[in-house]
Amino acid sequence: MMSLPFYQRHHEHYDRAYRHKALSSTVSQYQKETKSKSALYAQGSAAYARGSAGYRHSSAAGFSLDSSAAYSHGSSAYDLESAAYSYGSAAYDHSAAQSKRSAAYSLDSESLSTSSAAYSHASESVNKLAAAYRLGSEAYSLGLKNSNLMIEDQSYKMSPKAKRAKQSLISEDKENKALDYSVPIFTGREVNISGITDTEEERIKESAAYVAKRNLFATGEGISVSKVAKTTSEEQHHEKKSRKVAIRESAERVAMRKTLEETQAFHKKLNQDKLLHAPEFIIEPRSHTIWEKENVRFNCSVAGWPEPRVTWYKNNVPIDVQAHPGKYIILSRYGLHSLEITECEFDDTAQYHASAMNVKGEVSVYASLVVKRYKGEIDESLLHARNLSLSPFAVTPHGYASRFEISFVDKFDVAFGREGETMSLGCTVVINPDIKRFKPDIEWYRNGVLITPSKWVQMQWSGERASLTLTHANKEDEGLYTLRVAMGEYYEEYSSYVFVRDADAEIPGAPGAPLDVQCLDANKDYVIVSWKQPAVDGGNPILGYFIDRCEVGTSHWTQCNENPVKFARFPVTGLIEGRSYIFRVRAVNKAGVSLPSRVSEPVAALDPADRARLKSHPSAPWTGQIIVTEEEPAEGVVPGPPTDLQVIEATKNYVVLSWKPPGQRGHEGIMYFVEKCVAGTEDWQRVNTEIPVKSPRFAVFDLSEGKSYCFRVRCCNSAGIGEPSEATEATVVDDKLDIPKAPGRIMPTRNTDTSVVVTWTEPPDAKELVGYYIESSVEGSGRWEPCNNNPVKGTRFICHGLSNGEKYIFRVRAVNAAGLSEFSQESEPIEVKAAIAAPSPPYDIVVLESVRDSMVLGWKQPEAIGGTEITGYYVNYREVVDGVPGKWKEANIKAVTERAYRIQNLKENMVYQFQVAAANLAGVGTPSKPSNPFKCEEWTIAVPGPPHDVKCTEVRKDSLVLLWKEPVYSGRSPVVGYYVDMKESKAKEEHWKSVNEKPLQKKYLKIGGLTQGVSYVFRVRAMNQAGVGKPSDVTDAVTAETRPGTKEVVVDVDDNGVISLNFECDQMSPDSKFIWSKNYEPIEDDTRLNIDTKGGKSKLSFKDLGEDDLGIYSCIVTDTDGVSSSYTIDEEEMKRLLALSHERQFPTVPLISELAVEILEKGEVRFWLQAEKLSGNAKANFVFNDKEIFNGEKYKMKVDRNTGLVEMIMDKLEEKDEGTYTFQLQDGKATNQSSLVLIGDVFKKLRDEADFQRKEWHRKQGPHFVDKLGWEVTDECNVMLKCKVANIKKETHIVWYKDDREIMVDEEHDFKDGVCTLLISEFSKKDAGTYEVILKDDRGKDSSELKLKDTAFADLMNEVCRRIALSATDLKIQSTAEGIRLYSYVTYYVEDLRVGWVHNDTQIKFTDRMRTGVTGEQIWLQINEPTPQDKGRYIMELFDGNTVHKKTVDLSGQAFDEAFAEFQRLKQAAIAEKNRARVLGGLPDVVTIQEGKALNLSCTVWGDPTPEVSWLKNEKSFVSDANCILKFESGKNVSFSISTVSTQDSGKYSIVVKNKYGTETSDVTVIVMPVSEQTDTVQGHNQNNKTVSKKKKAMAASKQKEEGKKDFIKPHIEEITATEETPDPNEIPTVETEKDTKSNQQAEKKTAGKAGVAEKVPQPTESLDRQGKKPPEKAALAKPH
Repeated sequence: MMSLPFYQRHHEHYDRAYRHKALSSTVSQYQKETKSKSALYAQGSAAYARGSAGYRHSSAAGFSLDSSAAYSHGSSAYDLESAAYSYGSAAYDHSAAQSKRSAAYSLDSESLSTSSAAYSHASESVNKLAAAYRLGSEAYSLGLKNSNLMIEDQSYKMSPKAKRAKQSLISEDKENKALDYSVPIFTGREVNISGITDTEEERIKESAAYVAKRNLFATGEGISVSKVAKTTSEEQHHEKKSRKVAIRESAERVAMRKTLEETQAFHKKLNQDKLLHAPEFIIEPRSHTIWEKENVRFNCSVAGWPEPRVTWYKNNVPIDVQAHPGKYIILSRYGLHSLEITECEFDDTAQYHASAMNVKGEVSVYASLVVKRYKGEIDESLLHARNLSLSPFAVTPHGYASRFEISFVDKFDVAFGREGETMSLGCTVVINPDIKRFKPDIEWYRNGVLITPSKWVQMQWSGERASLTLTHANKEDEGLYTLRVAMGEYYEEYSSYVFVRDADAEIPGAPGAPLDVQCLDANKDYVIVSWKQPAVDGGNPILGYFIDRCEVGTSHWTQCNENPVKFARFPVTGLIEGRSYIFRVRAVNKAGVSLPSRVSEPVAALDPADRARLKSHPSAPWTGQIIVTEEEPAEGVVPGPPTDLQVIEATKNYVVLSWKPPGQRGHEGIMYFVEKCVAGTEDWQRVNTEIPVKSPRFAVFDLSEGKSYCFRVRCCNSAGIGEPSEATEATVVDDKLDIPKAPGRIMPTRNTDTSVVVTWTEPPDAKELVGYYIESSVEGSGRWEPCNNNPVKGTRFICHGLSNGEKYIFRVRAVNAAGLSEFSQESEPIEVKAAIAAPSPPYDIVVLESVRDSMVLGWKQPEAIGGTEITGYYVNYREVVDGVPGKWKEANIKAVTERAYRIQNLKENMVYQFQVAAANLAGVGTPSKPSNPFKCEEWTIAVPGPPHDVKCTEVRKDSLVLLWKEPVYSGRSPVVGYYVDMKESKAKEEHWKSVNEKPLQKKYLKIGGLTQGVSYVFRVRAMNQAGVGKPSDVTDAVTAETRPGTKEVVVDVDDNGVISLNFECDQMSPDSKFIWSKNYEPIEDDTRLNIDTKGGKSKLSFKDLGEDDLGIYSCIVTDTDGVSSSYTIDEEEMKRLLALSHERQFPTVPLISELAVEILEKGEVRFWLQAEKLSGNAKANFVFNDKEIFNGEKYKMKVDRNTGLVEMIMDKLEEKDEGTYTFQLQDGKATNQSSLVLIGDVFKKLRDEADFQRKEWHRKQGPHFVDKLGWEVTDECNVMLKCKVANIKKETHIVWYKDDREIMVDEEHDFKDGVCTLLISEFSKKDAGTYEVILKDDRGKDSSELKLKDTAFADLMNEVCRRIALSATDLKIQSTAEGIRLYSYVTYYVEDLRVGWVHNDTQIKFTDRMRTGVTGEQIWLQINEPTPQDKGRYIMELFDGNTVHKKTVDLSGQAFDEAFAEFQRLKQAAIAEKNRARVLGGLPDVVTIQEGKALNLSCTVWGDPTPEVSWLKNEKSFVSDANCILKFESGKNVSFSISTVSTQDSGKYSIVVKNKYGTETSDVTVIVMPVSEQTDTVQGHNQNNKTVSKKKKAMAASKQKEEGKKDFIKPHIEEITATEETPDPNEIPTVETEKDTKSNQQAEKKTAGKAGVAEKVPQPTESLDRQGKKPPEKAALAKPH
């Protein structure tokens, strides 16, 4: 075995796994040390540990500074001067350098050095020394923790951490011995830490350095310490150190400092996440037991990074310092945390714990505080001095006290839970005397069986509180739980019952889950599973049970039986040998299967001998599966027959056989075959034909019930099958175990106010009883509830959880494996109430009246009446002579019921004392304390005596009612009134104030205006004519509060009209009673009232409420904590109640709706009404014209009582059905009726509607219209006629008509969407008319008509206009030659759309200068010759008949300037175009003429000024000559004449007209044909020399071009004269804006290059368009409005 370091030898049992090779180089350094050095070093470690413990002991005891010096000598590392201690500190630091510690540890190392300086001064106080020691210890511990964290980051697998051993100091008996040294040693875990580097070589060096230091300390080289005593309280320390050692220490300190700096630099580079670690408590708080009024402090220190946050808790509730100022003081300094509790009280006894939390986790430590209260009379100062021993038990060196007082505080009560819930039981244990080192033994028992911790049960003991937690409660956990606390041989117990109810079933009506599943008689492939039947069957008998198994380690459950079994035991076969299994059971009834039971404990399929051997010699941890190996078989040995074969269990479903293996079987394992035969035959059949069984147990199934069978078994192995065993006796297949009979003599007795003890007798001939189930039921309810869910043994059980005051009956049934018995007979009813006891003493005895020989006493009722009503009081009295009391004498032999009693036959002027005892059914209670002495003398005062029996009732948060009785002594005149005084209970006497200013005539008063939570006291004074008398005795303090559960008197009126006052109380004791009073006086006249009390409810009913019954009705519940209430009935309330009573006495059936009528789809008529609700007994009568009608062929009547709907349906209305219909309802006492009158026009209208609906229904049998023909306007402003159709088929046709003329539709209609449409584009007046659409097929036809005339047409046009108006674009600005045009485009324009224009909010009046119009889809406003006055905002208003739609444009500023400039330009261009020279017409394009003929051509020209005219021939100038005459007359007529043409005259002739505005050329081609040609034609002219205009010529040419004719027709013409009418020179020629594109192109070619000015002038419509949109081509159609 590898040699372990010295520190691990001490903890070898924790570090058995210390074997890692990675540390072999380090550990090898320690193997070279001698045993003597290791022992010496270990001795130093023990010395240090003992010294440390001694220090804590001395610090806790409050030792002086001298004791601290002694401690420092005992722990020499802290006793040396600063240099020596620094050396020891350096050793600590060097150890830190060897480990991968965090930078946080280095900082704490500095704190350790600081603390060493504090230790070096002997003059400092012990508290400072202790603080410094703690700081150093924390830094050291923190370093250890960080070191371990660094190790965990490495890949090494270290040994488990050793538990931190408590540091101990040198024992007191060795304190005076001189020690040569006491050196602080590194704890055992320190050497597990590797250095700051990871290389093997550096770790070897560091290990060697450590060994050198250890040897240095172990041998004590260079250090010697001597201890010389000067006095008994002072010691001096002398140290001798050689120069060589001093130099060495100095060098080592420098090296250590450098190493620390390198370590810090290294760790600064680390990821911060590697430095984080969870909190760890280094010092845990300890528990305390103190006396009251003492202070206590809990201290702890915690390490962790980041620095943990510590929170203190009391009984798991965070301590709020602010809520208890001065009570708790919480401090946190330098990692030391403390909780101080000042002036502890008994309520401070609790469990306290500190919780430390940071980002890495949370950890808590617990401590308990027990505050003991001393009950004897002792000086309180002695308690604080702690010099007086209060415990009667001595602690000797030989043992502890022989007897302890163990008491239980905060006990757990009877608990109720449900399956699946978590339940916790707890109890605080107080042990006196408290001996810290002697811990009690805490044991928990269930039904007398010791409970051990498991996954189902967890136990805790905090030092003061014992708790048990059921993590997942099951019915198996139900039972009597007992907590036993033992101190040595003495123990105390506390018990209470825990009930666990069934969880809610997943299937309604399913039974509860079975319980207590156990595995019996387990073998290699066979186990018997048993269970207990549930108490709840879900309302249906349980049919049987299913058994499931699951192999351990898997989650797959397999059902073991196909059919449910009733017997509560079942053999499970087919298990695999060596495997472990768990089982569960489910119950089944006809509603379904229950939830599964709790699983059984795991059981292994093994031979019992193997299982016993494994239990006695376990070889490995339990894994849930056991591997079984067989021995090597011995060949050739056939096994013998089994022995002792017997039937151990027989049921209707199976028979279980058991046998013993044969003696002759060899070394080979054997198996078995089972055979059966019917009794009386020898027909043996093998049961397990396929697989032999391994276990000497077998369950035989598939047997016929009632038959007798015999069985035998054969053994087999590889050698063969052996002889059979002897057969069993005949066994009948039936249940051997009978279901038990019912228990008898059920006897309930009272126990507490919520429990009853039930006893019974065991059923006769009962076998194998499992236990009993008890059920309870409230008398008369018929509903039974289980009292227990786990069968109880014995014949006595306490049933808990019952309702106080209710009467219960009980029944019991027995349970065994065969099933549940019948229920026993029901017990006698018993009222749940607590057992009674004698009452407590009365108190506050006062004298109410005194005469010469008698006195009247009064007193207050006992605080505890003993659970039953007080039957009376007994008064005793005694004489007091000179202060010496005499013997007690009885004042009354018969008990008095009132709390006032006159004692007769007293002696005048004698002083007496009195005492009173109360009595109830349990007996006479303890007498009260003797009263104050009273003198028996005649009262002669004139004022009345004190009222008595003053009490408070009906206490609420802001009010109460005060009651009292009149004085016994009224004075010299009768009492005329009372005054009530009150004050706060803690106020002084001078703070009494009167509640009422005027005297009260009544003996009660409701006092309001109280402050919630404030305590008050009251008194009453009586007044007569002589004045106000002595006040009554002061009441007990009453706090103004409304207690939880407080209820008030409620008024109610029942269905019979009976008015009653009802009061309910759920706080009643068994003997509580309801006491009703009127005006707080007993009700004497009960002839007007009935009082009925049952359970916790009481009802006061009025027989005939009247004025005599007005008043305040109050109810007090006796034997409660002041439960009371009242209700006031005044005149207004009486009237309201009487009205409500009449309504309830003569009720009506409330109706949701009165009788109504409606027409159904087929034209049927339905009469109906609906009531709010109808019972199952409700009836309805149907009346027509005062004659009842019945359900038949004509009338179909129905009453739906669930919905309250009453209806009658008639197929058809006829004339004879006119009249009044009435429905009469009766539901118990309530009646109602509703009528409907159908006569005259009402009836006629209803009948017409019915006929119409009938026709409609018939119409809808064929193709028909769902929605009649209608119209809608599309977004394109077109009108669409549409209708919705239904019941359409493929052959259905649709035809459209307008004004009885069919409309031809291009497309066939598609009825897929069920909609037919007809689109009318650009709808206008011409489209008005009547439209009709017809559907028809072989089933019939239907039509729909739509008239679009008059108003309908106007509505449609309004919508069209609206859509057109909405389509209008924004207004745009356009400049023309005439002026400025504002325009907008619409989809299309109709005359019905009215257009108006507004300029600067003024309607524009149209003139020649300002006009509007529509051109195609353009609506415009033309402003001719605009001026600056035309600037402003223009609005175009489009009125659609209903609404005005507006479009706006701003014509001002830059917009106006730009438009006006463009207008000026266009105007000039128009003038130039108008006045330029031009050829107006007359010349043809081509002239074809025969040679020798005359040619005359003429045309008209125009221009201003008159143009110049010239001619060209073939582009050359041409002038007139004799043959060709050119004329220009009147400035406009131009002629061209050739008298005789020849072929030389052929060519192209051009006329050129020119003035200052431009030039224009017109061409004509002359073709002269020789005489041989047959045709004379002029292109574009007829033979009659008709004038052809340019326009006509252009049209003819265009036509020819379109027809594709390229050759001209050349007719023979003698002479052609082409002329044109000369226009008026003053007439402005019409400019056509609409030109054919080709004509325009031809004109452009014609004038190109010839009219330099004209070619730049655009057409008038080609004006400035700011939006870039060309005007439409229909401008010529513009019409002004």
